[in-house]
Amino acid sequence: IPVGRATLGRIMNVIGEPIDHKGEFKTEHYLPIHREAPPFVEQATEQQILVTGIKVVDLLAPYQRGGKIGLFGGAGVGKTVLIMELINNVAKAHVS
Repeated sequence: IPVGRATLGRIMNVIGEPIDHKGEFKTEHYLPIHREAPPFVEQATEQQILVTGIKVVDLLAPYQRGGKIGLFGGAGVGKTVLIMELINNVAKAHVS
């Protein structure tokens, strides 16, 4: 499948074909779907904060990039709204 900056903000199917009607990917870098994991020593170990674009989240409870976080709350308090806003802000950050 194609990889690299040309794929950011694009939509592809499971075999790497573009399905967003924006044409072919302009990249020379391709990787197989099934391949060996990189050696542990080559993986990034520094922690990074995911800038969500939601000020109260970034200030009071910042999310770790690549990490997991729980979002708990009762019915009608805005969990889905928060997640949709997060998806929207992160997607906008990767549009070229």
